[in-house]
Amino acid sequence: MNMNPANNHVEKTVYVGMSADLIHPGHMNILQIAAEYGQVTVGLLTDKAISSYKRLPYMSFEQRKTVVENIKGVEQVIAQDTLDYTENLRQLRPDFVVHGDDWKTGIQARTRQNVLDVLAEWDGQLIEPSYTSNISSTKIHSSLKEIGTTPEIRRKRLSRLVEVKPLLRVLEAHSGLSALVVEHAEVANGAGTRTFDAIWESSLTDSTSKGKPDIEAVDITSRLRTVNEIFEVTTKPMIFDADTGGKLEHFVFTVRSLERLGVSAVIIEDKKGLKKNSLFGTDIEQHQDTVEDFCAKINAGKQAQITDDFMIIARIESLIMGKDVDDALLRAEAYAGAGADGIMIHAKDKEPFDIIEFCRRFRDKGYTHPLVVVPTSYNAITEAELADIGVNIVIYGNHLLRAAYPAMRKAAESILEHDRSLECDDLCLGIKDTLDLIPGTR
Repeated sequence: MNMNPANNHVEKTVYVGMSADLIHPGHMNILQIAAEYGQVTVGLLTDKAISSYKRLPYMSFEQRKTVVENIKGVEQVIAQDTLDYTENLRQLRPDFVVHGDDWKTGIQARTRQNVLDVLAEWDGQLIEPSYTSNISSTKIHSSLKEIGTTPEIRRKRLSRLVEVKPLLRVLEAHSGLSALVVEHAEVANGAGTRTFDAIWESSLTDSTSKGKPDIEAVDITSRLRTVNEIFEVTTKPMIFDADTGGKLEHFVFTVRSLERLGVSAVIIEDKKGLKKNSLFGTDIEQHQDTVEDFCAKINAGKQAQITDDFMIIARIESLIMGKDVDDALLRAEAYAGAGADGIMIHAKDKEPFDIIEFCRRFRDKGYTHPLVVVPTSYNAITEAELADIGVNIVIYGNHLLRAAYPAMRKAAESILEHDRSLECDDLCLGIKDTLDLIPGTR
């Protein structure tokens, strides 16, 4: 409902819900109008509330709160912990709520209706000024993505996401082009927009994309070159697959290099000797490191890092080696005690029974460390089911490379079969779309 400001509004109270991550003239207009109706309280959405339906804000809650508190006409700023206004509105019982009219459709339409229903309990009014044209936080966000990010901002982003989201989804990238897919992929649903939260720089797909075996044949210098290629065209945080981490002294160097580039986390597995892919399981000879030696490697890595933002995640191979959940839990407790910031539990069985048991028992012991899984084999389990057993991060470890190879092979065989390329046109991105794929090509 729109109405004119009351002549005597000193005693009136006004509530404005905001994210306030990228303050623009549209926000200022809303706050100016709100101040005409009375004393303004801004319900500042927390990082958790914002992340429930769109991207993590650039600025932390405290940084955004400082900005809004210093805007003329704002009397106080309080936290709004959910997208829904109900709790704060019933606590404050404001005379007015002010919000731009852009929330009448889409994901926030339900929130708007809830506001109307709650305000009706005390005859409160909803004021909906016209949306400020030619101003969009989404457009500003897109422009910022084109500018890029800094190592410091990117490195901190993963730990911030873990704090505010129930589950992070991470997708593998092995090149700048595949990383752009991770960066921009999104699907809208009734709860908001689903995107990938981070990039997994996999040793398997990095080496395979170079035509080399997954036996740590690609050295760290080459791996870091891939990281740089990905970072040049993306803004999302990265988790780096460091296999065994190599010798303790080498792992210290790796940690410092990754941290300096802006990588958020490294995962190392508790195996030793020539690296063999874990999904081979006991079909090939693999050796698990001792608890003592692996703890020493974790501790050395933690001592080497410069910032508190960088995470070292310990990957447990007990289930891969045919050992039981008890062995995996013993190692998890030891690795957590050695300073690991998170635990990854790995398995190759198609049924996730051991994974479920491990996660539940780990949480029952009171550990709050982030739990990471890579459900390549047991891929029928859903993200919601993983979150229910205490998983924080799910990594889709090799799917972009595995999807790309069959498509390329099919196109090549079509050309050979038909003595021309016409028949494979439907398999390929159009020439114009290819030219427009990367900004700056034209």
